[in-house]
Amino acid sequence: MNEYLKIFLSSMLIDNVVLIQFLALCPFIGMTTDTGKAFGMGVATSFVMVLATVVTYPLYHFVLSPLGLTFLQTLVFILVIASLVQLVEFYLKKSAPALYSSMGVYLALITTNCAILAVTLNCISKNYDFLQSIVYAVGSAAGFLMSMVLMSGIRQRIKIAPVPTFMKGTPVLFVAAGLLSMAFGGFSGLIK
Repeated sequence: MNEYLKIFLSSMLIDNVVLIQFLALCPFIGMTTDTGKAFGMGVATSFVMVLATVVTYPLYHFVLSPLGLTFLQTLVFILVIASLVQLVEFYLKKSAPALYSSMGVYLALITTNCAILAVTLNCISKNYDFLQSIVYAVGSAAGFLMSMVLMSGIRQRIKIAPVPTFMKGTPVLFVAAGLLSMAFGGFSGLIK
């Protein structure tokens, strides 16, 4: 149990896909204008991230590896992720049309979200077993969701803050993201 907790906390805080690995910056900046949209995007991406790991792990270990087709892993994983995103898109269109319309093009961009592909590939490269891979994916998903909600909260504060004219817009967002990233760097000594 202690090992799984270490994997979870490490993937969520110490090796955060957005704030430490600097992946998925497009939705991180584009979808954090509103906390509701940021949370919705975080949940949708998290769902796809975990489900992609659940599907790609056995696909790699029971199909690609035994057949000597590991060189196709990136292509196959992207196809799996794209299929899962289509399922999420259909579901949101039917069950939450307001969230679906507010996400706009960013929902389709989950397909090309490099964080999802990175998590599936990291599970293979770190030699995790199936359960460890799921814990790693859940921790990474929680870290992604947390970083999205944190940034949306920071953006709400920036809206009312006296920001110099030359820093308004994207520059102050990247400064805030950099400071948030440095803060998460402080978690590096948490687990040994």
